[in-house]
Amino acid sequence: MLIANREEIAVRIIQACADLDIDAIAVYSDADEDAKHVRMADEAYHIGGSKAKDSYLDQDALIEAARAADADAIHPGYGFLAENESFAANVEDSEFAWIGPPSDVMVDFGEKTKARKIMESADVPIVPGTTDPVTSADEVEAFAEEHGYPVAIKADGGGGGRGLKIVYESSQIDAKLQEAIREGDAYFDNPTVYLEKFLESPRHIEVQIIGDDHGNVRHLGERDCSIQRRQQKLLEESPSPVLNDDTRAELCEAACRGAAAADYVNAGTVEFLYEGGEFYFIEVNARIQVEHAVTEELTGIDLVKWQLRVAAGEELSFTQDEVDPRGAAMEFRINAEDPDNDFTPLPGTLSTYEPPRGIGVRVDDGVDEGDSIAPFYDSMFAKLIVTGQDRDEVLARSKRALDETTIEGVPTTIPFHRRLLEDDGFVSNEHTTKYVERELLDE
Repeated sequence: MLIANREEIAVRIIQACADLDIDAIAVYSDADEDAKHVRMADEAYHIGGSKAKDSYLDQDALIEAARAADADAIHPGYGFLAENESFAANVEDSEFAWIGPPSDVMVDFGEKTKARKIMESADVPIVPGTTDPVTSADEVEAFAEEHGYPVAIKADGGGGGRGLKIVYESSQIDAKLQEAIREGDAYFDNPTVYLEKFLESPRHIEVQIIGDDHGNVRHLGERDCSIQRRQQKLLEESPSPVLNDDTRAELCEAACRGAAAADYVNAGTVEFLYEGGEFYFIEVNARIQVEHAVTEELTGIDLVKWQLRVAAGEELSFTQDEVDPRGAAMEFRINAEDPDNDFTPLPGTLSTYEPPRGIGVRVDDGVDEGDSIAPFYDSMFAKLIVTGQDRDEVLARSKRALDETTIEGVPTTIPFHRRLLEDDGFVSNEHTTKYVERELLDE
């Protein structure tokens, strides 16, 4: 199987391949010639220059590498081309199996208005808003008169905060509408925008799902991803400490219902906002997630192995009742960034890399000591996943694990995580998606 990705997620997939006695084929750019995922793979193929557009985003180079290696399947990991429907379709039309949701499902969920219609038809609550595109300032003003300010203008193909503009008063409508249209066109090649009521202090909660080609869809519980900066996640935890058992069950059942309505296959997440005791669908991430390890630790289910099995035509062997998450877990993203300087990415060489060990500690990484963090790609190079019997034990164990970690050569997000674990608002579960920027970074 060829892995069309790099570093941490490529290493994770290589490990799953080894468990299943599958030969793992790596690809690499100029910058990654000596990378850990290349060292670990059974074979490795050079696919181009250091910039992503010249290598990991080059669809032809990836498929040519798969042919040269006589591969049977291609796994996109996350990021890069993982949610690119044209790449998925190209693989589906080739001699290779695609390890991910079908391209037509990606198309459905890649357009947010279409996704909202699918979920609404499946009786899944959506954020109050439009399910058809808007084109004029008058439409925005009419929506604001009905639902009140603030209003979110969102790019139909958007994500990660790009193509999202918030309108707080009528005088901002014209400028914000044009900005959202321009960003949607520039980043996603789609100038279409739609409207939502902007929730000012929600929690961000996602449900892990997996489906097979036999009509089964299972959820594996939820994760709370509310600790984020500029809509980029920094920490994830499960179970969400803001949900009661009844709401959790309702939320997870809604995620399965919506996914089944779209004939969803393979792994993915259904994303929700939660505010005032109500949850609202926002989007589907049609791929494996960075934080999948949190769910694996609590359920004992290897999501990456099941991605491969589902793609091979296997039926899920566990029922919904057999999914029984136990305990609690948190994942800390370790990025080569300076949290005291606006989280500026600062690549370099890991002169010292000593991750923590011990009970309840898992480290997923794409580096060893002496490796370099390249400036061309995402700054995350490791993830620390900590588990315990309950949230209190996880908090205590996380402090110990972070204190045991020694990384030199690049700045990291570890000082931020240490500070977060001492923060009364986070510890007492009072945070929202705006908490980091409003409370922690303003001090």
